[in-house]
Amino acid sequence: MNTRIHPLVLGAAFLVVAGCNQQTAPPPAPVSVAPAVIAPVAAPATTTVGTEIDDAVVTTQVKSALLANPEVKAFDIKVETRKGLVQLSGFVDNQAQIDRAITVTREVSGVKNVENGMTLKDGKTTVGNTVDDGIVTARVKSALLADPAVKSADIAVVTRKGEVQLSGFVNNQAQIDSALSATRATDGVKGVVSELSIKK
Repeated sequence: MNTRIHPLVLGAAFLVVAGCNQQTAPPPAPVSVAPAVIAPVAAPATTTVGTEIDDAVVTTQVKSALLANPEVKAFDIKVETRKGLVQLSGFVDNQAQIDRAITVTREVSGVKNVENGMTLKDGKTTVGNTVDDGIVTARVKSALLADPAVKSADIAVVTRKGEVQLSGFVNNQAQIDSALSATRATDGVKGVVSELSIKK
């Protein structure tokens, strides 16, 4: 049996199909993306200009106090200050000088704490020793200055009979390691004593 579809019905069906094809797909559901977590990088401890000025004043006052004290050989003692923490280093004759230097330093206005990095001298030195030590000190300072991994301006260098003492405040352990390595590789250095502290 032949059934014929009425033209109007056929046209309506065509319009329905065409209409369905022209509909746009619904927009995709928004995807929530968790923000990336970035691990913080530890920056070196910093100081303000005011703090640095205060530290410089404290350093000067401590040096003056040590120089004025007859029981302390002030010229053998290096003084470094950071945020009121005073580090004393260098070679001294005996324990009494160390104790006295610490006491004198604690009495200075602005000193919050004292870090002892002083080392006892081992025997007498000759004029030749003194000259050689001066040369070694100059060589070590040059080596530290030439090493980009070391902030040499923050490191004090003292030498006695070829033994070099490094002191001061640096940013991190890597700088300490680099300073020790550069010093040990310097001609004339027989030993190294580190009194370096990491800045806080």
